[in-house]
Amino acid sequence: MEMQMDFDRLLLFEHARRNAEASYAQNPLDTENLTRWGGALLELSAFQSVEESRTMIKDAISKLDEALSIDPNKHDTLWCMGNAQTSYAFLTPDKDAAKSYFDSAYTYFQKAIDEDPGNELYQKSFEVAAKAPQLHEELHKQNFSQQITASGPGAGAGSSTSSNANARGLKSQKSCDLKYDICGWVILAVSIVVWIGFAKANVPPPEAH
Repeated sequence: MEMQMDFDRLLLFEHARRNAEASYAQNPLDTENLTRWGGALLELSAFQSVEESRTMIKDAISKLDEALSIDPNKHDTLWCMGNAQTSYAFLTPDKDAAKSYFDSAYTYFQKAIDEDPGNELYQKSFEVAAKAPQLHEELHKQNFSQQITASGPGAGAGSSTSSNANARGLKSQKSCDLKYDICGWVILAVSIVVWIGFAKANVPPPEAH
């Protein structure tokens, strides 16, 4: 069931990307279309390898930058850009490099709120963005610890590893909870933007199976 839902999402956002690309050829100054395009690329990046995902997010940032160069105050584009910066930061292992993207995301979310103060989605994104650097550090530290455990001399050792495994499990659960708190909102909200884009463009999205 979950695989079917992922496949449906993949089809939906690939459809959105192709429509946006076709529309761009007709009107390259359409900021709504550029925002839909960036949002679709951001969603599609979740289905790629790490390197492909980085490339796709960079492409999304480029499309959103183009939209903001036309209309710097377009709040949904500012908000999408915040999500794109956040997503790229999570794929950047270096803490300092990632921080620059997180800081940029925070700024874009603030600008989106300034343009549309009553938007609860923007407010939520702004709030969880403050947790993002902490999550980034936990995830990358956890990954590093797992690599050491897998390759170190204690790998495959006896019962003494069980308590450590339990501790790692609790920490992993905490990290996952925080991850879904942030990433869940990113995925849900970008999906909303793309669906609204379908409606505005009078293009019916693919039917769910």
